[in-house]
Amino acid sequence: MWDPLLLIVFGFFIGILASMTGVGGGVFIVPILTFFYDFSPLASATGTSLTAIIFTAIASTINYARQKRIYYKTGLLLAVTAAPGAYFGGWVARITNEQVLGVVFGTFLILVAARMIFSLTRRRTTDKTISAKTDTELIRSGRIIVIGVALGFFGGFASGLLGIGGGTLIVPIMTFALGMPIHLATATSMFTMIFTATSGVAQYYQAGLVNLPIALLFAAGTVIGAQVGAFTSGKISGKNLTILFSIMLIVAGANMIIKYA
Repeated sequence: MWDPLLLIVFGFFIGILASMTGVGGGVFIVPILTFFYDFSPLASATGTSLTAIIFTAIASTINYARQKRIYYKTGLLLAVTAAPGAYFGGWVARITNEQVLGVVFGTFLILVAARMIFSLTRRRTTDKTISAKTDTELIRSGRIIVIGVALGFFGGFASGLLGIGGGTLIVPIMTFALGMPIHLATATSMFTMIFTATSGVAQYYQAGLVNLPIALLFAAGTVIGAQVGAFTSGKISGKNLTILFSIMLIVAGANMIIKYA
């Protein structure tokens, strides 16, 4: 039996980390639901996770908007393909074997973390890194539009398939492919996530794979935690934020592989 207060506490700390790193929190919510609450099938955990993420994304976006750290035009450009990608990913999750989905989820998280750690060894960045292009300049670049539209779909697909909100792919897309500083990328990712998570939830809700009471309890905690995370992230260096993001993904990924391998 689930403890409402414990779910809110879980949500609070997940909200802090999710808002700081721009990942939405699904990397923790899905493992918690599968390990501690025996959610089955796994798709029900991903659907419930995505529902909670909608509230986390909205709360974080409100705070980041006050800090003027969101690239709205770039975020909407990614959402154009990320949202339908999330809907399609939710459909694939419904018909995929649970063990396969669990191992794919874990492996995916570890690979993303490895890519981000590897980038730190190749690039020397300072805490005062400034984006080479403004929001408007980014969307006026033909190269950026092609990359954003193409990769945005895969970010959304991962969101719908794995219940992670899409930030685990969208943040790397923004930092590596679009050249955005990680502090702007995490903020913009939370904005984009409103659209991807909502689209993914539509697929799961139609299939009856959303536990709304649990999702709302998680959301009650994540909304508060997201405010703390959004405030704290601006006080952490880009390098340390990347390291925190990577460690978080490795731990969650390893846990999922152990459970489903």
